[in-house]
Amino acid sequence: MTYRVSVMVAALAFGSAVAAQGLQKSDVAFLKQAAQNNHAEVESSKVAQTKASHADVKAFAARMIEDHTKAGDELKALAASKGVEVPDEASVMQKAKTKVLSAMDGDKFDRRYVDEMGVDAHQETIKLFTRAAAEAKDAEVKAFAGKTLPSLQHHLKTAQELDAALRRR
Repeated sequence: MTYRVSVMVAALAFGSAVAAQGLQKSDVAFLKQAAQNNHAEVESSKVAQTKASHADVKAFAARMIEDHTKAGDELKALAASKGVEVPDEASVMQKAKTKVLSAMDGDKFDRRYVDEMGVDAHQETIKLFTRAAAEAKDAEVKAFAGKTLPSLQHHLKTAQELDAALRRR
């Protein structure tokens, strides 16, 4: 009985490994990093919904939650179709940033959220998606990256404008 269970577990593991083996390591790495970045955006934006002091920061956070939740669902479905299990949460470092952020209030919170999660995180994510849109070996992964990139660029532009407005206050 134990031998049968071991064989079945090995067969299941082999089956999922074979499905994921259809992708290049770089495509798998993209999917996993994109999922973590996406979770970080959603988690920090949920904090911003309660902590932000400016209405425009709260509106930006609401947009991030909406857009990144949708993109995350598409990413998860794409990854599953490729046999890739993506992280269901932000990285430890991203979580730490959100925790530090959540300890702040008022203008300090607003500036830090917009700067770190609006500007810096989107610049990093845009580099990731630009590379995947140009270099991904899997056509569906490449198409997803290319389709998502304009939204990320719009988020960055909005965050930069918001950041400039906050600095003038």
